[in-house]
Amino acid sequence: MINCIIVDDEFKSRESLQILLTEFCEDITVKALCESVDEGVKAIREHRPDMIFLDIQMQRETGFDLLNKIENIDFEVVFTTAHSEYAIKAFKFCAVDYLLKPIDLEELKQSIARVRDRLHQDISQRLEQLMKSLSPAQNQISKLALPTSTGLSFVRIEDILYCEAVSNYTKFFLADGSMHLVSRTLKEYDSMLSGHNFCRIHNSYLINLNAIKEYVRGEGGYVVLNNNITLDVSKRKKVEFLKKLGY
Repeated sequence: MINCIIVDDEFKSRESLQILLTEFCEDITVKALCESVDEGVKAIREHRPDMIFLDIQMQRETGFDLLNKIENIDFEVVFTTAHSEYAIKAFKFCAVDYLLKPIDLEELKQSIARVRDRLHQDISQRLEQLMKSLSPAQNQISKLALPTSTGLSFVRIEDILYCEAVSNYTKFFLADGSMHLVSRTLKEYDSMLSGHNFCRIHNSYLINLNAIKEYVRGEGGYVVLNNNITLDVSKRKKVEFLKKLGY
């Protein structure tokens, strides 16, 4: 059984989420409905929930104000938001769950399933990374949280040499020679990393342009990376790739 708390300043949002959880989600008990940061903090200390559904913007307060008032965050957090695209990308980078309003039932069930898999793992590093990435002084996210079989692995984006698609999985190859297999598609990481000087050179490959040692021309050609691995550039991706290189 998972005990949860809903913190949202909108009455309809709180009530509709409670209905979805109570009627359609198994093994979920809603312990409290809170309309403010102070109510949420009080409920967390009283009920010690396994997870909370936390609105980001609540009148003059934010969900992050609530988290800053909790001494030891030992529960999972699912943000409910209609926030900007940048914030959503930050959630993905930090492996923090979020739900866009109005909340879709299937997305809610998927989020709960992910939380169930991560219960009792340390969430503090993910939340710290998220709050740093959303602060006005931080204009670039420097780390990516990769889900693993045992938890999460935080890697520096600059240390990623390339990513390879393997069916619905993605392999990450790092500068230290290590490899991480992640159960998400390459398309998702292409969207996340495109603003960090990464380029999709092939249906199977997403590369860090800073890791290129050499490009050899051909019908599509191929690249040689800093670890001397060679990867084909598809004919269809060649023009976009060369444009990103400035040619």
